[in-house]
Amino acid sequence: MSWFGTLPTPVGVIGVVSDGTAVTRVTWITEAPAGAELGPDPLLSEALGQVAAYFAGRLTRFDLPIELGEQTVATRAVLTALYETVGHGETLTYGGLAARSGTEVPARGIGSIMGANPVPLIVPCHRVVAGDGLGGYSGGVPGHGLETKRWLLEHEGALPASLF
Repeated sequence: MSWFGTLPTPVGVIGVVSDGTAVTRVTWITEAPAGAELGPDPLLSEALGQVAAYFAGRLTRFDLPIELGEQTVATRAVLTALYETVGHGETLTYGGLAARSGTEVPARGIGSIMGANPVPLIVPCHRVVAGDGLGGYSGGVPGHGLETKRWLLEHEGALPASLF
């Protein structure tokens, strides 16, 4: 059984899926995935509350159980290193995360792993940047990934606010 809820945010409506014991998805999809129910799951309510607190500037670290699903050992190591070592307001390059993870994943492979992250925001893939700029971002409203990444980094104080 899984539960689904949404929350409007400055970067679009965020959808969260809980299986009752862990958050399994954070997405910009606003319709419940197949088999998920809308309902009063306590973990889902807590997750939505923490997402709201993050966007209100009252939360800098999520305290939620997460489930990354089926992942390779390297992917799990990279996502875990990101979650455990890159804090609010910090950024790290793709190459830096590759080295920090202790895997042999090349920097360009880190981008693919970030794109497959099932729980963005909680595992903060928006904090991973290219050596010469923002890099990419697959989160956010379709077609607005980089705008979303920039907004999130500005919100955390990792980038100066945009003039435009």
